[in-house]
Amino acid sequence: MTFLKKGHVASAALSFTMLSALSLTAQASPSVEEDAQTEVSAQALIPLEMEVFAPEGTPLPRFMVDAAWPDMPATMIIGQVPGLAVDSEDKIWMLHRPQSLSFSDVGLAQDPPTALCCEPGPTIMTFSADGEYLGGWGGPEHAPEIEGVNQWPRNVHGLFVDKDMSVWVGGNGDGDHVVLNFTEDGEFIRQIGTHGLTDGNTNGSLLGNPADIANMNGYVVIADGYINKRIVSYDEASLEFDAAYGAYAQDPSGGTREGSFDQSQASSTADGGADPEATSFGDIVHCVVSTDDGRVYICDRRNNRAQMFQRQADGSLEFVEDIVIAEETGGTRTVSDIDFSPDGEFMYVADMMNSNIWVLDGDTHEILARIGRVGRYPGEFTWLHSVVADSEGNLYTSEVGTGRRIQKLVFMGVE
Repeated sequence: MTFLKKGHVASAALSFTMLSALSLTAQASPSVEEDAQTEVSAQALIPLEMEVFAPEGTPLPRFMVDAAWPDMPATMIIGQVPGLAVDSEDKIWMLHRPQSLSFSDVGLAQDPPTALCCEPGPTIMTFSADGEYLGGWGGPEHAPEIEGVNQWPRNVHGLFVDKDMSVWVGGNGDGDHVVLNFTEDGEFIRQIGTHGLTDGNTNGSLLGNPADIANMNGYVVIADGYINKRIVSYDEASLEFDAAYGAYAQDPSGGTREGSFDQSQASSTADGGADPEATSFGDIVHCVVSTDDGRVYICDRRNNRAQMFQRQADGSLEFVEDIVIAEETGGTRTVSDIDFSPDGEFMYVADMMNSNIWVLDGDTHEILARIGRVGRYPGEFTWLHSVVADSEGNLYTSEVGTGRRIQKLVFMGVE
């Protein structure tokens, strides 16, 4: 890749307007203080780093970070966030892992309390685009039991909200070989797979630590992804098995992971490193993203690539293209999640190891720019996991590992 132009926007301090508002707040009466705090929240926009590779003059989306988003309840805290979704009403859905919080994070939740704060939020939480907390639910009490085994994932991973506002959840913990489907209020509807049962890449009824779900165009497609190494497609209405695919839309191959997945394997070099030309998926098939026109994108994270498939008239998937991202990257590797601008002009790729979002041309998949960097301040990322876009073009991101947060990147237009 030839870098034709490099631009750089450095991180900046709070705007003069925001600082003035803070000064006003310090001197104000309670009613004025509330107004000032509202003004601060509305203007807590901070620049983030951007490196441009496209030719000078190429239109590019611009973003700023809303450092005041979301407006979390005062005593609530979240752990690792392995799933984000935006529904048809532009509500933001977040899936987090309460068990990833330590005793020092949740002292208020102890019996008796050991600290003034905090307590974990519900596993699945919703926010308005403005950051207002709208409620949440989740946990074993929402899932059925099969032969005495509760089907709720021990380590949630992957979240999708479909056009009917039903919610799909997967998991990559020990025995989490199931995808569950709920109403938006958390009432169980149905499931694919069974907790504790897995049988490799060719079994249509059992899964192997599913990482992500997409329900579009008449099919539920699963990135089956931490034990197995495939994507698997089901009929949306009946959940009957349709087909399973490996890399290049071939029959699934590459074997399965031995034993249960643990986080140390996410950065292991035991696989020999990324191979963007591998004939099988790597050992973390991390995301599946469908579009209205039948394109299906797969995150082959450990091989530093996405693969694009196209749904055919007979319902089958045909391989179209490899999209390689920072192919020499090691560690946790690159392609973690994918989404698109509302008009489809831009493709956004979350890169876990490099802790940035790659901006690609939505049609040609040419890399145009990257935004963000590794770090723990607004507009920086640690274990960047998910990226989703709302109908206004804003981006939302989530972090796992020691990141444990969500951020909103406010769309400022194209220039």
